[in-house]
Amino acid sequence: MGLLTGILYACLAFFGTGWYLGKWSGNFSLLLFTLTVVTAAYWLAERFVFLPRRLAAAATLTHQDGERRAELARLGIDKVDMDVESARERLLAQPWWLDWTAGLFPVILMVFLLRSFLFEPFKIPSGSMIPTLEIGDLILVNKFHYGIRIPVLNKKVVPLNDPKRGDVMVFRYPVDPGIDFIKRVVGVPGDEVAYINQKLYLNGQLAPLQQLDDYYDEDRRTYSRQFREDVGGGVTHRLLVDPQQPSSYGMRARPFPGSENCRYTAEGVTCKVPAGHYFMMGDNRDNSEDSRFWGFVPDENIVGRAFFVWMNFGSLKRIGPFH
Repeated sequence: MGLLTGILYACLAFFGTGWYLGKWSGNFSLLLFTLTVVTAAYWLAERFVFLPRRLAAAATLTHQDGERRAELARLGIDKVDMDVESARERLLAQPWWLDWTAGLFPVILMVFLLRSFLFEPFKIPSGSMIPTLEIGDLILVNKFHYGIRIPVLNKKVVPLNDPKRGDVMVFRYPVDPGIDFIKRVVGVPGDEVAYINQKLYLNGQLAPLQQLDDYYDEDRRTYSRQFREDVGGGVTHRLLVDPQQPSSYGMRARPFPGSENCRYTAEGVTCKVPAGHYFMMGDNRDNSEDSRFWGFVPDENIVGRAFFVWMNFGSLKRIGPFH
């Protein structure tokens, strides 16, 4: 079993190194589920097979020592030079391969349950959600807000809340479901969403914009035009617009499922959101690859609702809730 455990750990190290170096993509939920199952198997084997064997061996040792001492006492020998207790402790000790498998099962199980059904941490890798979320923000995602789903399969079994316009949502990228994206919901099923000349229209109505002070990017040392947008339902958020960027998206959009619901022109794009799908956009409007380019997000791709920055090592003032 020690050799088998060593091989399993070597495979895990090989896979993890390749994943970290970008040699291949991986599904962390599936990996965590696999680790839970494997360590559970070791834990059950320890509980019902290996531990009883060690206990039986220790009991046999104690019994044999008692018989030997009784026989020596019968022969008039009272002093016996033998450390049975030390030998018994060695017999009962867990081998390393059980320490690193069965011993880790409760921790891995707790992480799996918390991550699958309650909250999952994410790190913001790009600036597509500036100014709401900045590169390096470590955020929490509520996994049960939109419903309870079967882990790994992501099949919703208990529906709760529907995504609303203005929600910041983490989802599996429709083009490559192995990658998680984070954007803002701007269109729900049945909505007509139009982004024309750098302005958002919802069902034919311009989403109200209020100009704010320019946003200063400390990393790039540049200023950007900043606005506050109202997507309805009392939800407002800040966004950035770059007047130097072109309005046309027709040449940059790739074919996607449901693309027949969209019209591209020199001024922008207009889409009718189909049932069970959502239209997502980044708050950094001219530096975000979103539904304008790759289409709608189906309900089965939803991971959860982002709601809290729990750490940013470059700026502790970033910690707190956001909308």
